[in-house]
Amino acid sequence: MADKQANSELSFVGGSTVVEGKIKTDGSIRIDGKLVGDLVSKANAALGSNGVVEGNLTARNVTLAGKVTGTVTASEKLVLEARSLVKGDLRAARLVVDEGAVFDGHCAMSASPATPKGT
Repeated sequence: MADKQANSELSFVGGSTVVEGKIKTDGSIRIDGKLVGDLVSKANAALGSNGVVEGNLTARNVTLAGKVTGTVTASEKLVLEARSLVKGDLRAARLVVDEGAVFDGHCAMSASPATPKGT
């Protein structure tokens, strides 16, 4: 029961906010600002159209509309929306790429993607 309550928590990084460092959360997170560092979420992660992540992003489900420079790992589903830009590798069990998304890197898909070192 405690896990369900923790996973329903939502963290938010606003559009005018810049975070430098590593973010870890048991709940979900949405970034509309800028993160310079790694993000690890045990639930879901979303990057808004003006959001920027310069680092690795790891979560159960990931939806990207902004820009990521780094490795993106989704243990379940990864969605690259139409205006997203990813410069780095993708690891996901399921991948959805909308028309207009830009991806420059390698992609690995399996039922259980490897977790990056240090998480």
